[in-house]
Amino acid sequence: LDGLYFAASYNNIVVKTLIKKFKYQPFIKELSQPLSQLIIAHLHSIDNKIFLEDKENSLLLPVPIHKSKKRWRGFNQAEEITKNLSIYLGLPLEANNLQKIKKTKPQAYLKKSERIKNINGVFKIKNPPQIQGKRIFLVDDVFTTGSTMEECARVLKAAGAKKVWGIAIARELLN
Repeated sequence: LDGLYFAASYNNIVVKTLIKKFKYQPFIKELSQPLSQLIIAHLHSIDNKIFLEDKENSLLLPVPIHKSKKRWRGFNQAEEITKNLSIYLGLPLEANNLQKIKKTKPQAYLKKSERIKNINGVFKIKNPPQIQGKRIFLVDDVFTTGSTMEECARVLKAAGAKKVWGIAIARELLN
């Protein structure tokens, strides 16, 4: 990753509770709007010129989930956040180019070394020409160790992405 934007600490009990209700049963999909607003409010409070520059060469991509998990949940939580950010930032959303091709263990239950191994080689680019020379803003709900976003960034840069920035609702501050 070339940088990371996150709106809140995952250690904040309110933020953590909202994210868990969004992505775990009972899957309150409608929380995508207020959670997106956390990111948008954060972008208002910082120097967000990077999102306004070179829009024609920029893309928003959600971190993908495996198709079986999407069927189970009914939606990709990162994609729902990305849809809202796309409208706000005026940047195109590309939801199907970066794909998770292997089912993995949930990252939340693994140590950092296990997370890196678990996520290695599980993403692919479906249409590399669409990525080449682009600034990619990769969106996910929580940034913990960075294993998932870093692996996505590696795959995107191998496909020719110029820069890859991460955007998350929250970052877990590890001890």
